[in-house]
Amino acid sequence: MLSGCAHYHARPLAPEKSAAQLDLRRLDEPGLKVFIESNSIFKPDHWPLEKWDLDSLALAAFYFHPDLAVARAQWQLAQAGVKTSQGHPNPTLAASPQYDTTTLTPTPWAPGLTFDLPIETAGKRAKRITEARRNAEAARWNYISAAWQIRSGVRTALTEWVAEQARLPLLSHQRAAQREMVRLLQGSFAAGETARPELTAAEIALGKVELDFSSAEIKLAEARSRLAQALGVTPAALESIPLPTDRILNDSPQIDSIAARRAALLGRSDILAALADYAATEVALQLEIAKQYPDVHFNPGYQYDQGDNKWTLGFTLELPVFNQNQGPIAEAKARRALATAKFLQLQSQVSAQLDRAGASWRSAQAQLKTSKALGEAVARQQNAILNQRAGGVASGRDWAAAEIEIDSIRLAQLDSLTQVDMAMGALEDAVQQPSKNLTLLKIVPSSSDRKSKP
Repeated sequence: MLSGCAHYHARPLAPEKSAAQLDLRRLDEPGLKVFIESNSIFKPDHWPLEKWDLDSLALAAFYFHPDLAVARAQWQLAQAGVKTSQGHPNPTLAASPQYDTTTLTPTPWAPGLTFDLPIETAGKRAKRITEARRNAEAARWNYISAAWQIRSGVRTALTEWVAEQARLPLLSHQRAAQREMVRLLQGSFAAGETARPELTAAEIALGKVELDFSSAEIKLAEARSRLAQALGVTPAALESIPLPTDRILNDSPQIDSIAARRAALLGRSDILAALADYAATEVALQLEIAKQYPDVHFNPGYQYDQGDNKWTLGFTLELPVFNQNQGPIAEAKARRALATAKFLQLQSQVSAQLDRAGASWRSAQAQLKTSKALGEAVARQQNAILNQRAGGVASGRDWAAAEIEIDSIRLAQLDSLTQVDMAMGALEDAVQQPSKNLTLLKIVPSSSDRKSKP
């Protein structure tokens, strides 16, 4: 019995040590390499990786992010609950020695022992185990849901990073063109060929571009910080790795709204976790109903009485006279009703999320199409001015104005592309599947947008 006992091992927390370890996290750690090799289909040919993408960065986030560690610990706690539920109640041993003052021979002592052997009835143990397993299943789905939320955070932060990386060169080019415009206007104003309001308007536009460029530099640093936070590392850990500079999501796949809705409403990890929670409340209600039936306690005993060996057989049975466990049964029914309401609430939220994501995606696509058409028109205008300038017809001011205009259109196109990627990310979150897995689906207008389609 003593050899089977568990022993306590102290594991004190050291805040200074954990803080130092957080600062030392890097994306070239050997442990991360082993983790990626064990949890992905590709094996790195070089380490550190020469190119990072969304999938590899998501794996790094799974390795570092504390939220996943919390969800894993909660899952392990639920699994330990299964082990607890499988235990049998232990028998008890009671000693009841007696001393007879009227009889001193052969001995006044009459030692006695009584055993208590509890036996659970009405299948309580099996129901308790089933409830614990349902809770563990819900914790497992919550762990998967936490992993998806971490990937979603990495995708969003990476999309912002790529957009801000592309914005800086465009703003720099626009600033140079605006400076050239101001320089030309200053020369023209000095020669008396340009009015002061025109020069002032150009100087104000230059100041605005300068502010936009400074703001873009700040936003780029913020995007790096948010990406580091999404990965569970410090911004310093990103300084030595090649982050993606191209769009991380493919162009929109064709998605069947019926298949997408079914996948979202039936297959999302949070939906499955809610179903497991409901199943646990169902079994909990069955367990409380079974507790109406009392357990049986067998009480065999032995007593040595002045040379006589006396054996007794007894049992104890609780009489459910004043309490038939109605209170806990009512609580279990209420918890089941609450689980039902939460599940229906979650399904409604998922459906609305999918509708919003589909509407945002269609709107972003339309905006991107418009900005592309406008960009093509401005590009044709720029080519025409270039030809005129080669023929000595167009001036440098015309060329600078065309440069400023086309940079504005390119910035608008970048915003449109970013909106498309954000909308695709929202679709991923609504269905909880990567966009490359959505190629068999086709987003069509929701029921509120459709006219005659079934």
